[in-house]
Amino acid sequence: MQRYFLKNPINPEVGSQFELTGDAVHHWIKVMRAQVGDQAEFVTTDHQVVFGKLLGGTAQTAQVTVVKVTTPQVELPVPVTIACGVSKGDKTEQIVQRGTELGASAFVFFDCQYAVAKWAPNKRARKLERLAKIAQSAAEQSHRTVVPTVSYQASLTDLVTNVPFDAGVVAWEESAKQGESSQLVQTLKSMTANQRLLAVFGPEGGLTSDEVATLTASQVVPAGLGPRIMRAETAPMYLLSAVSFWCELV
Repeated sequence: MQRYFLKNPINPEVGSQFELTGDAVHHWIKVMRAQVGDQAEFVTTDHQVVFGKLLGGTAQTAQVTVVKVTTPQVELPVPVTIACGVSKGDKTEQIVQRGTELGASAFVFFDCQYAVAKWAPNKRARKLERLAKIAQSAAEQSHRTVVPTVSYQASLTDLVTNVPFDAGVVAWEESAKQGESSQLVQTLKSMTANQRLLAVFGPEGGLTSDEVATLTASQVVPAGLGPRIMRAETAPMYLLSAVSFWCELV
């Protein structure tokens, strides 16, 4: 069943009606060819899920009636912000799409010394807009109740200053080379539900020791992610999988 995120509050009571507009109505009626009586899932601004039945409409607007309301628990108990150095090609898109499916609550991209790619100031807004659309599409596909935010910070100093977190780790290959394997587990053990985890990853060239020192000074601790060196777009997925295993499956 299709899922769409509503931008405006509605009355989430069975039998109430609401008007659907924007991209959601276009996709449901034009792309999916919904007919009167068909149902879809709609996530309210309060993160409830309502099952709505199509009463009628056009390509611009549709009338929907609420037939069922649920509050599924599908979000990670520990909200995770994935912060990555800007990477080349479509790697940022891969990180946002797959990271959303794995439960990330936010993505932050930042400039750093070894970054090959740079986001020109006049193109940042457009890039962030595209990544936000990818996040919403992935959240709908994976039946999430929250769409992750996507933002940009000019440096690691700005990152640790402007992004709120309760605990933080930085995936650093030197820690992995030295055999460190317990810091991520220790960090997760120390956290309680709804505390925010900041996970920082370098771009293709990694992070410098000075950049790691900047993070460490702000209580973002180096952590190895096993004995293998992963690509820039793979490491965040490993961490999110580890968080899910620890918080949801153990």
